[in-house]
Amino acid sequence: MSAAITHISRLWPLLDARVARTPNAPFVIDGATGRSHSFAAVRGRAEALAAQLFVAGVRPGDVVAWQLPTRLDTLVLSLALARLDVIQNPVLHLYRERELTALLSQSRPRWLVVPGAEPACDYPALAARVAPEVGAQVLVLGDPLPDSHLGVLPAVPTAARDHGWIYCTSGTTSMPKGVIHTDASLIAGGLALADAIDLHGGDLGAIAFPFAHIGGSMYLVMLLALGIPALLLERFVPAEAAALMTTHGVTVAGGSTAHYQAFLDLQRQHPGTPVLPGVRMFVGGGASKPAQLYYAVLREMGIPIIHSYGMTESAMVASNRAGDDDQALAHSDGRPVAGMEIRLVTGDGNPAAPGEEGEIQIRGTCLCRGYLDVSQTRAAFTADGYFRTGDLGRLDTRGYLSLTGRLKDIIIRKGENISAREIEELLLLHPAVAEAAVIGLPDASRGERVCAVVVPRGAAPDLGEFCDFLRGQGLIKQKLPEQLEVVACLPRSEALGKVAKQELRARFAG
Repeated sequence: MSAAITHISRLWPLLDARVARTPNAPFVIDGATGRSHSFAAVRGRAEALAAQLFVAGVRPGDVVAWQLPTRLDTLVLSLALARLDVIQNPVLHLYRERELTALLSQSRPRWLVVPGAEPACDYPALAARVAPEVGAQVLVLGDPLPDSHLGVLPAVPTAARDHGWIYCTSGTTSMPKGVIHTDASLIAGGLALADAIDLHGGDLGAIAFPFAHIGGSMYLVMLLALGIPALLLERFVPAEAAALMTTHGVTVAGGSTAHYQAFLDLQRQHPGTPVLPGVRMFVGGGASKPAQLYYAVLREMGIPIIHSYGMTESAMVASNRAGDDDQALAHSDGRPVAGMEIRLVTGDGNPAAPGEEGEIQIRGTCLCRGYLDVSQTRAAFTADGYFRTGDLGRLDTRGYLSLTGRLKDIIIRKGENISAREIEELLLLHPAVAEAAVIGLPDASRGERVCAVVVPRGAAPDLGEFCDFLRGQGLIKQKLPEQLEVVACLPRSEALGKVAKQELRARFAG
């Protein structure tokens, strides 16, 4: 981090500072074309687009929603909007009318920016249906914009702001919420990531996840702070992604647990031949990482996983580091990153002892300002400024945090609290289980019953065989699943692949 730019708290001035240092260094490689673009070239394109958007009517302080895939134009647009000092509201390009309307009804943007019609979606037609309902004007990126010159641009934004970004939570366990971030909180997250994974000048990263996810801005900050490039992949198809990463020399890959698993599955199709020969580490966050996945990837691919813990409300909370031992890398989610504090609180409101489970509460520089709904903000923050994450975890004597589940993922059976994650981790040890999710379903006599949803490898055992296996792993009788559902795949969030347990509960509650 010694050569990193760490003293700037606004995104556009950070880009300016990077261009001043290394104008001709590669910034992004467009996976679609294979072309490399320097920091100076990208800034030039962003500044020109900002001027066109300004002449078209976009003004500082406007809320601008954008729905674009991971591509060069998306990164340029986001930087152009940073130059104009608007409030950005990134939306996943995978969302359609129902999700888009629900999210924009919260943020109420003045503008909605979309790409042109594509085979996967007619974005202008989708925007035309949704925009009138939320009071937005539509701009199609690629359509002619007014002629302009840089002299029309307002002053470069340098003052701190309390409201610069609106991100939406994934809604995998509850309805999505609009989260308010600032340039400063996103920059803090990017610097924390850069510090944790210890990149150097010869590294090349990859953005193989939706750039509209909060991780997109965090990764962008890391590139600007360190002056390293990244490969942009519009879609993640494991074999295609691995080929492009190898061609361009990617050294740091990943994104989330779903990405690690996908690359491991690809490797297993090519035993003896490394599918990512140049990658020296996997980096990611989002969904939890099973310990057995870490060891399998290390054993079969020779690549360590440097996993972190974050969320839409705080892009970084804790992270493992490149020099951590296997015990920490496999079984923990790391230690608090710079600028963040973590405390664990038990159900009775007392501090949790080392090794004792408690709710994870956080505060610090990466944390959001709150939610669009002020009542949600009041409910989520304590009187002394800690955010109640709703996640459960343990801190060991070395300060490493291990996630154990979610408060909303606790199954209450006959008054006893049962951790869904504990059962999931044991199910994944069964050789016939590829993926597993455990949910609580309403039950007249028990309050909730334990339901295991399993993606099998080959033929799935029946419920009795699974229960015998779990008993053999030491699970007590009261925690054994009482219902088994076998599925071809688990529903997941579009961004980082978290299991959408709401969908499973709705599907199997009957």
